[in-house]
Amino acid sequence: MTSHEADPPPDSRGTRVLVVIGIVLLAFNLRPAAVSVGPVLIEISQDLQLTGVQSGLLTSLPVLAFACFGALTPQLGHAIGPHRLTLIALVAAAAGLFGRSLVGNTWVFLGLSLLGLSGMAVANVLMPSLVKRHFPNRIGLMTAVYSTTLAVGLTAASVLTVPIAANFGGWRWGLGAWAALAAIAIAPWIGLIAHDRPDAAESEARIRLSAIARTRLGWTMALFFGMQSFQAYVVFGWFPNLYRAAGFSAADAGLLLGLITGISIPLSFIVPAVAGRLTNQLPLLITLVACYVFGYLGLLFAPSQAAVWWALLVGIGTSTFPMILVLIGLRARTAAGTSALSGFTQSVGYLIAATGPFLIGLLHDLTDGWTVPLVVLLVLLVPLFWAGAMVSRPDAIEDHLTTADRGI
Repeated sequence: MTSHEADPPPDSRGTRVLVVIGIVLLAFNLRPAAVSVGPVLIEISQDLQLTGVQSGLLTSLPVLAFACFGALTPQLGHAIGPHRLTLIALVAAAAGLFGRSLVGNTWVFLGLSLLGLSGMAVANVLMPSLVKRHFPNRIGLMTAVYSTTLAVGLTAASVLTVPIAANFGGWRWGLGAWAALAAIAIAPWIGLIAHDRPDAAESEARIRLSAIARTRLGWTMALFFGMQSFQAYVVFGWFPNLYRAAGFSAADAGLLLGLITGISIPLSFIVPAVAGRLTNQLPLLITLVACYVFGYLGLLFAPSQAAVWWALLVGIGTSTFPMILVLIGLRARTAAGTSALSGFTQSVGYLIAATGPFLIGLLHDLTDGWTVPLVVLLVLLVPLFWAGAMVSRPDAIEDHLTTADRGI
């Protein structure tokens, strides 16, 4: 290990407690900016008179923000410091969420939405490197903590946005409420910015995304992340329609989707904790992908029978997401390596995932049914499994980089 990669001094007990609080609050806020729009999209579109193009842009902003701003995060973190950048990201998220709940101009609303989402995109990439920096020997446990909190935040925003809007005066309250939680999350990070020492940028090696892009590990991680997100976006976006086509009511379709997302809450804790203890995560991968396979086969051949079981199996399959989160931390030895690997994996992965809802929706329209889309989802489990198997083997991104790649 070079001097550039020396481990930072151990945190004090007080610092560790503050970091845990900061990570939990940050994780809770990683999804509401993106998912709170969907439940009240019709009301937003009517009030702001959004065109079809503008509505489509609004729903695409999360993926665009996660891909574009995620790619910039490692460089910004090196220049500013990861704790300062986290604080800036939360301020941007709170300002964007609050501001868009007040404005009446369509393009200002979209711009403020992008501001809020950019903050969450940056924080999303920073999270694995923050865990690596402060808890290098507890990556599985801490990833379990924040991925579980993330799942709770996602579920809360999906379920509570409409009731808040209905009880407090409209969609603006439904969106603005999440700004308050983002503002609360700022507090612990104010206390942590001192950990970005003035010489931090000079004492830690910088790893560019272009260096990660020259490695096989980087691309297989990005493919695994992209394919698991592809599957998840399709499930969350299209399965209510699939259930309606199978004869379920709108309420029952919502409950089945809720079952899929609900099972992710306990599994978001269990999967990273298990993955962190395994030297090779292949057995875990096989289990999760097998659940996807049986869930999809059940929907193909008996969609209205044992629907609860198919939903549970598909929900277990989507737990490849917390698995890839813990792998980002496990496949790097340093915080700088984790940050760069996280930035490349997520920015490229989200671009891959963005094609999912569009492709599956197009196949549904062309075939006027869900058989072909489900078959395609089954086939696409092959590259997901291949990439997951490749990155499940012990490895470290630093072993694939040259000395020049790790220069400041």
